Parts: sequence; C-alpha cells; structure tokens
Amino acid sequence: MQKLILDTNVIVSALISNSIPTKILYELVLTKKVETCLSEEVFAEYIEVLNRDKFSKFTNFKTKAEVVLNKLREISIFYKTNRKIEVLSDTSDNKFLELAAVSAADYLTTGNTLDFTITEFEYTRILTPREYWENYAPKG
Repeated sequence: MQKLILDTNVIVSALISNSIPTKILYELVLTKKVETCLSEEVFAEYIEVLNRDKFSKFTNFKTKAEVVLNKLREISIFYKTNRKIEVLSDTSDNKFLELAAVSAADYLTTGNTLDFTITEFEYTRILTPREYWENYAPKG
C-alpha cells in the first residue's frame, strides 16, 4: 500500500473547496486506500492551522476539520521522528521531511511549491496534489 504524507495546506484546501485535495482526502486517505503517515509534530500543526479563526467564514469548516482530525488520528500510522533535517528555507516545513525520512513514505503532497523546491527527499517524491492525483494515486 502506498504511504502518503499530506502537507497541511492540502487538508485546508480539501475542506474549503471541492478540488483535487478533496478527492485525495476523502477518496484515498479517509477510505484507507493509502497509508497516511503522521508524526506528533505534523499532527500538532494540523490542529493549530485548522483551528485558525480565518477559516470560520467557510461553512461547517470547524465541524469538518474536527471530523477529519479525529479520523486521521485513528487511521494514520504515527512515526517518531528521530533526526533533525534542515533542508527547506521555511524551517517549519522541515518536519514534513523528517517524517518522510523516518516513514520512507512514497509521496508527500503539498500545494506549497514556493518552499518545497525539491522534488524528492530520500525515498519520498514531493508532488503537488494534481501531479499526485493524475499520475500516482491508486485507482479503483
């Protein structure tokens, strides 16, 4: 089974629009067609970002976010990151590479192409949601 890491912005996009991130989250992640990799650090960022007031203008955002966070906690494989990686200029994003390193995830999907300028890290390919969905997502 594919191992996938979702950047926080993919979850936000999935919750505020009906787009490719929505398909990834609801059709692959929450139905366990892929194995979602998480660390406590990444999950803490999910919680912090999804609870920001600016998202309250979107209908049912808070409720949907709570459901998604609870489901992710339940179905994801949590890894303990054991080394510090300093590759990305936005240092707060390095936690995703630390998770990639310890989980040997197949893919990390992110909409953040400004900070994630690399396309691969160790065993993990770094792709936009569209690239992932169109070329690598399990079908059927």
